[in-house]
Amino acid sequence: MDGNGRWAKRQNLSRNEGHRKGAENIPRVVEAFAQYQVKYLTLFAFSSENWDRPPTEVGEILSLLGEAADREVEGLAEFHKKGVKLLHLGELQRLPPEIQEKARKAIDLTSANDRITLSIAFDYGGRQEVIKAVKKILEQKISPPILTPELFSSFLYTQHIPDPDLIIRTGGELRLSNFLLWQGAYSELYFTPVLWPDFSPAEVKKALLTYQDRKRGFGKLSEH
Repeated sequence: MDGNGRWAKRQNLSRNEGHRKGAENIPRVVEAFAQYQVKYLTLFAFSSENWDRPPTEVGEILSLLGEAADREVEGLAEFHKKGVKLLHLGELQRLPPEIQEKARKAIDLTSANDRITLSIAFDYGGRQEVIKAVKKILEQKISPPILTPELFSSFLYTQHIPDPDLIIRTGGELRLSNFLLWQGAYSELYFTPVLWPDFSPAEVKKALLTYQDRKRGFGKLSEH
């Protein structure tokens, strides 16, 4: 979800106000994907490298996360009402304890929902995820002959969700920035110059129509 800061600059607003506007855009984008019967959606909210940003900006992002979790726990958020199941990808332990607890409660609250599964990648990094998986495999002394891609995937944060068919990046940058590096091996990529706060349901439709026209072979000859 790239472009909050640039959006704010264009509006003569602070970066924090840009992050707040970006957070406000999440429910309508989730609903747009749900209406197209997309069953799994992952939003990259905060990378493991984002801790190096200015403390005031990091603090604002954490505050927004806490507010969102509060809304879920209180049952006021549209996510729960509309059948959204919440998951977290990444590390929780570096977050303030109160936010960790709120996040766990939000996940528990929505655990039975099945309209769409929304994974929030917060304090997430693709390389770190792979390293952590390798360490777990070594700790369990799994022998190389039985290690398969499927078994390896079971040690990742995403073990409960399928690999992404489509990865969308807003904001005009043409890179993955350490996002789902293992899982995205055969994902279709869609880059748009639209900044995240302006990524509307119409832009969701445009991305999905583009994906619909792609020919996917997964390394083999496409049937189309």
